[in-house]
Amino acid sequence: MTLFCETEFNIMCAFRSEWVKGRTGNVTQMHLARQGQITPEMAHVAQVEGLEPELIRSEVARGRMVIPANIRHTEVEPMAIGIAAKCKINSNIGNSAISSGMGEEVDKLTKSIKYGADTVMDLSTGKNIPQIREAILRNSTVPIGTVPIYEVIERVPDVRDLTPELILQVIEEQAAQGVDYMTVHCGVLMHVLPMVESRITKIVSRGGALMAQWMLHHEKENPLYTHFDQLLEICKRYDVTLSLGDGLRPGCLHDASDDAQFAELAVLGELTKRAWEQDVQVMIEGPGHVPLDQIAMNMAKEREVCHEAPFYVLGPLVTDIAAGYDHIASAIGGAIAAWEGASMLCYVTPKEHLGLPNAEDVRNGIIAYKIAAHAADIARKRPGARDRDDEMSRARFGFDWNKQFELALDPDRAREYHDETLPEEAHKKAEFCSMCGPRFCAYKLSQEVVDKSKEIAEKFVPKFCPESGDKGKEEAA
Repeated sequence: MTLFCETEFNIMCAFRSEWVKGRTGNVTQMHLARQGQITPEMAHVAQVEGLEPELIRSEVARGRMVIPANIRHTEVEPMAIGIAAKCKINSNIGNSAISSGMGEEVDKLTKSIKYGADTVMDLSTGKNIPQIREAILRNSTVPIGTVPIYEVIERVPDVRDLTPELILQVIEEQAAQGVDYMTVHCGVLMHVLPMVESRITKIVSRGGALMAQWMLHHEKENPLYTHFDQLLEICKRYDVTLSLGDGLRPGCLHDASDDAQFAELAVLGELTKRAWEQDVQVMIEGPGHVPLDQIAMNMAKEREVCHEAPFYVLGPLVTDIAAGYDHIASAIGGAIAAWEGASMLCYVTPKEHLGLPNAEDVRNGIIAYKIAAHAADIARKRPGARDRDDEMSRARFGFDWNKQFELALDPDRAREYHDETLPEEAHKKAEFCSMCGPRFCAYKLSQEVVDKSKEIAEKFVPKFCPESGDKGKEEAA
């Protein structure tokens, strides 16, 4: 996504305000697509993705693509999540009861957009959640997601005190504020809960654990499941995309691909169909810890069980012992998942399992996942996906340092590392870096080799080389 300047930001707001004017009733992109309309949002996505508008419309109508764009979030630049589009990444921000406030979270948002996050989730669990979310929404050109149950919990003394009515009230308030997509843990059902007993880490989803605690205390079924139709009515009024959360996702390799995970996935498949019957956009949240050899199977199973709805995976982490480096462990899994068909990757920062990420952690997580998503786009042979890589290679071979910085996923970091040892402006034209120096640069040496080889190499063609032709064969005989 483009990080707009202030003028571009205001222009997009004005355009989107006009686009949504007069939309009433069921205003979802899926509903409009199924009526045969190519909305301005779809046309914009087609331009950004380099695809035909009709393809975008048909994929949205089919449910294989979502455009998370609440009609109240006029600041958003419409984007698409789906197998026909480039792989996207999500950045998580948000305060906790222990740390951070509005200023820090807006800073994280700014850095998320700067370094390439396609969507951002506000996962605040501390104080002033609505105010922080308002600041995030009004400053965000990318779709904003939430997990509404976090705010619900902040409004009651104890999780057991929440009610279905309060849950729906908070969801409506967040939708009216402009939230583009919401993760709701509707698939955690009573009959599935005993299946987590054999797990090492039991339930690692905060939303899943909270819903399970309420269900067991009241001995009632998940209220998000029993009140799913009311939830859909809210989504239809504002065009909120549902991210059907995997509240029973595996939290370690031992627990991956077990009965609990796949039992919940089956429920999400059922709910996907119910949402589509009401023209509500849906994506499916995927597992968090999966061994490398099980990733492809997980992606295939989601496509089958959830009818090809876009899959949004949390990593997955491919090892459990990378504390402090989980952004790397998970980006490895993310690249494989995206290659196998995941439409969006939720980033992991170096602080995963350890603490609340700061702005620098957000930066490191985003870049790790931009690498993973881009690598997958290349492997899937997306048109033009490798163009930037080839341009970088030419800039490297030509010692165009400023061009290399410009093309890097993190230009600031690339320049910073180069300038640590060669800081002068003259060094931006040097035909070497501080690793090889002027005498050992393979690029420089090979440039000279290529120039001279054109003149003399033909004198050294072996007689048995294919270039020597029949004459060489005759001489050999």
